[in-house]
Amino acid sequence: MSPVSSLSTVVATLRAAGCVFAEDEADLLVSAARTPEELALMVERRAHGLPLEHVLGWAEFCGLRIDVDPGVFVPRRRTEFLVGQAVSLARRDGPVVVVDLCCGSGAMGAALATALSPLPPGRVEVHAVDIDPAAVRCARRNLAAVPGATVSGAAVSGHVHEGDLYGPLPAVLRGRVDLLVASPPYVPTEAIRLLPTEARVHEPMVALDGGADGLDVVRRVARAAPLWLAPGGHLLVETSQRQARGTVEAVARAGLDARVADCEELGASVVIGTMPAAPVIAGPRV
Repeated sequence: MSPVSSLSTVVATLRAAGCVFAEDEADLLVSAARTPEELALMVERRAHGLPLEHVLGWAEFCGLRIDVDPGVFVPRRRTEFLVGQAVSLARRDGPVVVVDLCCGSGAMGAALATALSPLPPGRVEVHAVDIDPAAVRCARRNLAAVPGATVSGAAVSGHVHEGDLYGPLPAVLRGRVDLLVASPPYVPTEAIRLLPTEARVHEPMVALDGGADGLDVVRRVARAAPLWLAPGGHLLVETSQRQARGTVEAVARAGLDARVADCEELGASVVIGTMPAAPVIAGPRV
């Protein structure tokens, strides 16, 4: 079978399976497969509904190739908008401490570590947290892959913690976090059934289900954020346009100055909360 006819066969198979971007996906699969047998298996898995990123083993995010194991939440392109907003808010006069909550594959932490490492004096400390052990294993690989991250005294220091939100973070980080980023589950429970099969069947429910109104985890993230943010630090939470108002209310209720940033092109909404210079009395640690 020639490469051309092989590619056309893959395209036809994927198109028949309902893949909207069959041509682009076929190119990726053909490039990734080392043997005809491996290609056949990859095409079969994709045609049966496995997310393309799980078939390939990686996802492109902010120009990086992020490892994504089967069963791990696939980073969305819209989340690149949050990363861009965080980079624009990063301090330029010293080390930057980043915390990535509900980190999944660690895509945001890795992207921020990569983008911020050139800042003077050239040191970024990244802490990523997830409750899913599979996600934690994936995030550790992705943070370790950041250039310089595994070298003693390198520009980037990466740490991945397993646990629920702030629970596993070192206490020494309290009041020191410059950028607190989160893409928490924000799909209302009743709306889970409306998600594409790829997400509903192949991604962990803990990364999707945000409770009755989708904001259960968002509220917990916002409520404890002032305990961890440095003066002038920022909380950035991904949400939907429909839930932006409720997310702003949760962030403002925690004592942060809150606003919404939208990107029509990516269909992204991010609520940004800024820690005042004066300390804020916040609720209990969650």
